[in-house]
Amino acid sequence: MQKSVSIIIPNYNGKHLLEKYLPSVFTAAENAKIEFEIIVIDDGSKDDSIDFIRSGYPNIKLLINDKNRGFSYTCNHGIRKAKYELILLLNSDVKLTPDYFEHQWKYFDKADTFGVMARIMSFDEERIEDAARLLYYGGCRIKANKFYFSENPTDENVYTAYLSGANALVDTKKLKELGGFDEIYSPFSSEDFDLSLRAWQLGWKCYYEHQSFCFHHVSGSTKTQIKSNFIKKIYYRNRYILQGIHLQGWRKILYPLQQIFTELIPKMLTGKTWVWQSYHDYLEHQDRINASIERLNELKQKYNSTLNISDVMELINQSITTKKIKRL
Repeated sequence: MQKSVSIIIPNYNGKHLLEKYLPSVFTAAENAKIEFEIIVIDDGSKDDSIDFIRSGYPNIKLLINDKNRGFSYTCNHGIRKAKYELILLLNSDVKLTPDYFEHQWKYFDKADTFGVMARIMSFDEERIEDAARLLYYGGCRIKANKFYFSENPTDENVYTAYLSGANALVDTKKLKELGGFDEIYSPFSSEDFDLSLRAWQLGWKCYYEHQSFCFHHVSGSTKTQIKSNFIKKIYYRNRYILQGIHLQGWRKILYPLQQIFTELIPKMLTGKTWVWQSYHDYLEHQDRINASIERLNELKQKYNSTLNISDVMELINQSITTKKIKRL
């Protein structure tokens, strides 16, 4: 059964991307013959993005942040205003195919579905940039950088560790129950991984649909506008924060040693001194990390869930034992 969809697109200095890819979003939604709305949230752009939307797309719901606030806050601004059954979280540098939604409705016939993501292809159509992700421990660290897909294209039970924030169709009520993205990760990075881990631990499943796909404009937004060392500093800080929120037991106790001896010391010795600032900022976030843990535990109690990351790992790993999969 088809659903109504709120399409949420965060924008920062992305007029050139909106010009290229908004038409594909309208085409996909119109072809699906659904009720839909498109919400663009501008995050303090210095280009002509706002005028472009107002003059060229008056039917888009345009929200404007009071200042530049980062990805999580910007998406959450749109999530709060969304009125339809499903939300498509979509980056401004993604082009949808005309039949993008066709194979995704079926997942929402299942009461425990959190969301589904499509295959993300490079713009030259020669490689898969993002597919289903396996969840595993790398030492003490939670990781999800191993991709796979089922060689049976009609397989409807392909789990993914997390849904890409660039392209994820999710249940609106569940997303709002989680409070959207955790703004501890502002300005960007790791928030989509965290969101899906929280959903999984409430017993809500994340799926991957190989027959549905879109195209990604490589480095179309953030990475072209911010100095690389700043990106690295935020990336590592947020990676530490995610581990701080979701690790449990002996791995959480030993994780600081892994950080120090496998990342901090080696990087400092090779002149990558920005990593110390990443670690320092992570330590400064301990109160907020504890607050995020408390909110998650409250939701787990509300939904009578005792699932942790190891349980989710086992569920995903068990699901692939009966499948013929291809790893990327």
